[in-house]
Amino acid sequence: VVMIRSWLRFLFFVLLAAGLLSACATGYLLDNQVQSFSGLQALPPNPTYRFERLPSQQADPAQAQIEALADPALFRAGLRRDDAAPRYSVQVAARVQRTVSPWADPWFDEWGPWGGWGPWGPYRLRHSAFGGRPPGRMEEPWHQREVGIVVREVSSGKVVFESRAINDGPWLDNNVALSAMFEAGLQGFPNTPPGPRRVDIQLGQRKG
Repeated sequence: VVMIRSWLRFLFFVLLAAGLLSACATGYLLDNQVQSFSGLQALPPNPTYRFERLPSQQADPAQAQIEALADPALFRAGLRRDDAAPRYSVQVAARVQRTVSPWADPWFDEWGPWGGWGPWGPYRLRHSAFGGRPPGRMEEPWHQREVGIVVREVSSGKVVFESRAINDGPWLDNNVALSAMFEAGLQGFPNTPPGPRRVDIQLGQRKG
């Protein structure tokens, strides 16, 4: 059973690597779980906006880059940035966290309780000089990503739109993934469907 698990895990690595290397040529479908809340029935004339930052975001050097990634999606949604005369204020946030792949094999992993890769296994003891980590061990590049968008009416301070998009998948360039996730979170704006939904965004171009 252990050998079968190991073979399947190796096969997954090969297929994942091949898929990521060819992503630019064949495209990649980024699936997002999205939930939005809208108080707008339609966009008014001249729907301008400015970015607004929370106190915790003002000192974050990455916030400007996050706003730059969200800006094209806001433009496609019909909003126009105008810091001098905004009708709305927009807060955006993003989070990327590395996590354990669902394809990870606990029976063959170095932290597994029984296998030769486990904390007391013979491989661990033979290679203690490497700090307990077998050299050359492959790890699944798996990440959890989340973006959030909040739109307020400047004159009243009322929140008129809120959306969140979540993705769980292999490693991708953060700029590409987060930009697509902002697009997913704004899909259908301002008349977004109620309740959770899946929104797929195509990255790159598919052949054929």
